[in-house]
Order: sequence, then C-alpha cells, then structure tokens
Amino acid sequence: MPNIKSAKKRVITNAKKRDNNILTRNSMKTAIKKSEKAIKANDKALADENLKVALKRIDKAQAKGLIKANAAARQKSRLTKKTNNIK
Repeated sequence: MPNIKSAKKRVITNAKKRDNNILTRNSMKTAIKKSEKAIKANDKALADENLKVALKRIDKAQAKGLIKANAAARQKSRLTKKTNNIK
C-alpha cells in the first residue's frame, strides 16, 4: 500500500479505470456473441440489429485502447461478412 497521498489517489483512479475497461470489453464481447448467435439462427433482421451494436462497441473499445486497430478491423470485417452471407 502506498504511503504518499498522490500515490493513494492513483490507486483509486486506476481501480476505477480498470473497472470501466472491463465493463467496456465485456459489453463488446457480449455484443459480438449476440450477433454470432443471430447469424447461426439465420435471422437476418436480428443479425443486422446486433451487428450495428457490435460495431459500435468494437469501435468504442478500440478508441479507448482496449484492442488494437487491426484487431478491431478484423473483428468488424468478419462479423460483417458473416451477416451479409445470411440468406
């Protein structure tokens, strides 16, 4: 445990940021899973709705630096291809 006042503040700040990052990452993963579930069910309308949400969450995670730009682009591309291939 830190002894200096500013170091104590940093511990609290880091904990809050860690919690927010975990929340953002988990919501991104959940949105991706929902989208993939709709794709497996061949539900075009639901897949399109879930795709929009998933793309927003992926972009948000990338903007916060939780995932790298290429990883975000790869995930978005794969989800979009899968959604567009639904008949």
